[in-house]
Amino acid sequence: MSTGSPSETVLVVGAGQSGFQAAASLRDKGFTGRVELIGDEPGVPYQRPPLSKGYLDGTAGDEQLRLRPEDFFAEKDIRLVPGRVAEVDRAATRVRLEDGRRLDYDYLVLATGARNRTLPVPGADLDGVLMLRTRDDADRLRVSLEAARDVVVIGGGFIGLEFAAHAGRPVTVVEAQDRLLARVASPEISEFFAEHHRAAGHTVLLGTGVTALHGAGRVEAVELSDGRRLPADLVVVAVGVLPETSLAEQAGLDVANGVVVDEHLCTGDPKIFAIGDCASFPCVQAGAATRLESVQNAVDQARSVAAAIAGERAPYDSLPWFWTDQTGAKLQIAGILSAADRTVVTGDREAGRFSVLSFRDDVLIAVESVNRPPDHIAARRLFTAEPRPAYADLEADAFDLKAHLKSRTAA
Repeated sequence: MSTGSPSETVLVVGAGQSGFQAAASLRDKGFTGRVELIGDEPGVPYQRPPLSKGYLDGTAGDEQLRLRPEDFFAEKDIRLVPGRVAEVDRAATRVRLEDGRRLDYDYLVLATGARNRTLPVPGADLDGVLMLRTRDDADRLRVSLEAARDVVVIGGGFIGLEFAAHAGRPVTVVEAQDRLLARVASPEISEFFAEHHRAAGHTVLLGTGVTALHGAGRVEAVELSDGRRLPADLVVVAVGVLPETSLAEQAGLDVANGVVVDEHLCTGDPKIFAIGDCASFPCVQAGAATRLESVQNAVDQARSVAAAIAGERAPYDSLPWFWTDQTGAKLQIAGILSAADRTVVTGDREAGRFSVLSFRDDVLIAVESVNRPPDHIAARRLFTAEPRPAYADLEADAFDLKAHLKSRTAA
């Protein structure tokens, strides 16, 4: 790999969390070549998690969104390139932007992220039907919330529930699955958050699909799969995302639920890497090709690729962890919750401070903690050591993660 010759150029396509981190980490690793960060939104790179939380409810402003001040990029000699890449010419190691500009590269990092899934029903294009992905989306939602009377959220995942928690008024959440957070959380966590949102005044409808949106130019009602119609003058669609792989496909790279990369996050082309929400990588913890949508994954993969380009190549094996903050209920997840066959609940569920330990074949695979940061910290430390904690070992310590961690470090 490269040692960072001043004559080399790294192009990073996508100026979100992973793209920004890749550019910044190249400089941290001593890369002395040219670093260009291509983004299709104006201004400096910003973080997305606050968009559905503090930025939405007005407790965080534009300054809090910025990943770094504008002068940071000049100081680090990172060139911000506004625009959208239309084509990758692998043979010429060059990209073409939509406006015709061409940029050469020695290494190309695809950090193209994901795009929102659309709602495939009649009326989805009515005014008042909005999504949340960008700062402009959040700005539109903030304005729309001020005038809205009846708000319906379609989708009970992280974004839909965070929006509901920070909307500042009761809303109706419609989820097609039989529980909230079905893709990312255990049934115990799903049940808690349904109770939490209902206690906050929200209506939560589970196992309920949406068949149409109605209105004369602007949305007026949401038709449900059971025939009911909910009044709505603001509908927030939060039904998940799809990896943005069109550029990789154009370049002839392998794509399967994301841009396919190896354990070093390299595509089939040794000059091209993919990171963050768009990348499907061999996840050590899951034991399978995985695509993760989290800040931790975006940041850690970016650092790994920057190290590889700077000459410190190593397999990517960072522990996945996630979090969501929903007004008084902070959920932190360590590990990959996949095909668990046993769970143990510790702490005080009634007080909203508890953890769910999930096991597969009597080995701990994930810990979900609600308002229990010490459990989350202990879990992350336990997961980075071998062997993974076994059910019997944790049972001997009354499933107290901190006590078990202490006993292991003392041994």
